[in-house]
Amino acid sequence: MMKKVQKRRNFLFIVLSGIFLTNALVAEMVGQKIFSLEQTLGFSPAQIPLFNDFVLDFNLTAGVILWPVVFITTDIINEYFGKKGVKRITYLTVIFIVYAFLIINVVTWLNPAQFWLDVNSTGPDGNPFDINFAFNKVFLQAAGIIIGSLVAFLIGQLLDVFVFHKLRYLTGSRMLWLRATGSTLVSQLIDSFVVLFIAFYFLAPDNSRWSVSQVFSVGSINYIYKFAIAVLLTPLLYIAHAIIDRYLGKNEADSMIEQAAEESKGFF
Repeated sequence: MMKKVQKRRNFLFIVLSGIFLTNALVAEMVGQKIFSLEQTLGFSPAQIPLFNDFVLDFNLTAGVILWPVVFITTDIINEYFGKKGVKRITYLTVIFIVYAFLIINVVTWLNPAQFWLDVNSTGPDGNPFDINFAFNKVFLQAAGIIIGSLVAFLIGQLLDVFVFHKLRYLTGSRMLWLRATGSTLVSQLIDSFVVLFIAFYFLAPDNSRWSVSQVFSVGSINYIYKFAIAVLLTPLLYIAHAIIDRYLGKNEADSMIEQAAEESKGFF
């Protein structure tokens, strides 16, 4: 019986880790694309004046589509596996993201085959097209963006774990929505601004450095979006909770949650 229970625990952690890792990695890969939320929904750009010298539109990195899934998965892992579980998958994810970018950089150094260039030498509009340039442009990211994103991700995850279990200590097993939403509220406030300050202010070249007002403006809209989506997806936490409780058995699930809370005191 114990072997069966442990097997189910391990399988659950593997599934949750796979969801977490896949969405975090893909979010990093597609993060270079900036899309207009207003135009995607069929509206004109908002053109909201903020911080005196910057006009804000709802322009977001494509990665924000996937990050809410990472937040929810973090909360579920937090609930059942505690700080150790979240830290383990967070550190592994950082390693895999760094590995992915190293491989991408190696691949972009390879000389393209001539037939590949020839076959893809014309775009859909009939104009000349350099497929190798496009490939490198899409996949290569500036070091500042990678560093900023990974630092923000690490800080955000550690904060999420800490706040999640602080709130659980205050509320007990009640109010899953509060500890999940509260931890996201705090962690993503830091995450949304750290990545922008590192990537586009501190490490950016002089000719492309953002102003502080621009960092705050873009960071504010990114934070509002991520938090709003996290709130809207809160019902998924309860659905996942019910599925996991049924899969593990209510007694075993409750035992895991209590053990996770007991072992997750402190920031580190």
